[in-house]
Amino acid sequence: MAGRPIVLRDVWEAKKRISSIVNKSPLIYSPALSEFAGTSVHLKLENLNVSDSFKIRGATNKILSLTPEELERGVTTFSTGNFGMSVAYVAKKLGINATICISKRVPKGKVDTLKRSGAAIEIYGESQDDAEKRSYQLEREQGLTVIHPFDDPYIIAGQGTIGLELLEDLPEVDTVIGGLSGGGLHSGLGVALKSTDTAIQLVGASTERGATMYESIQAGKPVIVEEKDTLADSLLGGIGLNNSYTFNMVQQYVDDIILLKEDEIAEGMGFMLDKHRMIIEGAAASGIGAILNNRVQLGSHVVVVISGCSVDTSVIVDIANKYKSTIPD
Repeated sequence: MAGRPIVLRDVWEAKKRISSIVNKSPLIYSPALSEFAGTSVHLKLENLNVSDSFKIRGATNKILSLTPEELERGVTTFSTGNFGMSVAYVAKKLGINATICISKRVPKGKVDTLKRSGAAIEIYGESQDDAEKRSYQLEREQGLTVIHPFDDPYIIAGQGTIGLELLEDLPEVDTVIGGLSGGGLHSGLGVALKSTDTAIQLVGASTERGATMYESIQAGKPVIVEEKDTLADSLLGGIGLNNSYTFNMVQQYVDDIILLKEDEIAEGMGFMLDKHRMIIEGAAASGIGAILNNRVQLGSHVVVVISGCSVDTSVIVDIANKYKSTIPD
């Protein structure tokens, strides 16, 4: 697949490849959000995946594509948390070694979960870019295969299987919103959805505190952006100055990118807790926050991708106390 454009067939192949490990996630109607928005809004519950996020899809597709020799040597990846958990889960399932590189910025809750995963954990540097350097060091020193968290055709095709499920469950979908970071999710969704109907609107929601893909699109090339503390920590991280796939694919497929303030992200988390009794992380709540603050133009059949649920309990308690009263009844 390397060296050529990612096409719809690749996504269908990914769907077949990952089926032994990844189950189809639920798509539910949100009465409260639909009433607030004045249009039909569904939620794609990727937070219910076995690794707590959508990233299990790409991780599974990539690892299952490796040769027996590569599997024998083991794998490594760099992550803000969720992708590392997914790689660790698949590696344990297949009985192979995995080393997850994370920065000191990864929240304690995610670090604790990673430490329980059975994978080796290395904490290195102050950003995902630093963790990436360590991951490639391990590749050189130990022969491990780097599993790139987003800029890889197998990762992108794996994430694109979400789009196939959306078209199966809600063929009338016309707007899809999800948290945008490295672009693996939106690149995969773009292939699956826009290969079916170019009129489907694909929207990325990012944090104001380190929107690397947004800034790169504005600059016309990949750039480095300083990471800052945010509720949407899964949306942090660089896209790579030598980005091979996702930068161009986000340019091609994503119709709008919205930058959210911290209180808007918090409102999305509070809404999900109050109205659907679900704990979700800031990145997963970004689409809901965009809708609640009228930041996005909506069609008649909207889907918000609820991307994951890895968040510290203390953060959820704070959200519950502060934001319940601001959520519309």
